[in-house]
Amino acid sequence: HAITKEVTTLINQTYITADTLVVFLHQLKEQYTTTPIFIVLDNARYQHCDLVIKTAQSLYITLLFLPPYSPNLNIIERLWKFTKNEILYGKYYDCPQKFHETIKTFFKTVNLNYQTDLHSLLTLNFQFFDEENALNYAA
Repeated sequence: HAITKEVTTLINQTYITADTLVVFLHQLKEQYTTTPIFIVLDNARYQHCDLVIKTAQSLYITLLFLPPYSPNLNIIERLWKFTKNEILYGKYYDCPQKFHETIKTFFKTVNLNYQTDLHSLLTLNFQFFDEENALNYAA
């Protein structure tokens, strides 16, 4: 949640597909029944398919697509980096089950254990360049 910094997850152990995203859209609608939902997405193909778009429309969820090649505008990228720092780097898991359990535990408790970190990481402050300054730095 871009304002409250609450993290909502849907965890799977396979590839993310359009069907996975549809399940997540339904989960969000159940969680936020009376709140308008806007989801910022990158440009993965499965996010642009008719199934996802029609499901979002039927649930009154607005999909906002980022411009191509703009991960700096996607606050979830900051959460992924933080997650990797906390549970992946410098750690060894001797079996996939321990790794999966660590991820599940992290996301179940992230809203409680890392509130301060989330509020500083997941800000809506983005650096934009106006046309005049962009021209000054053009090659």
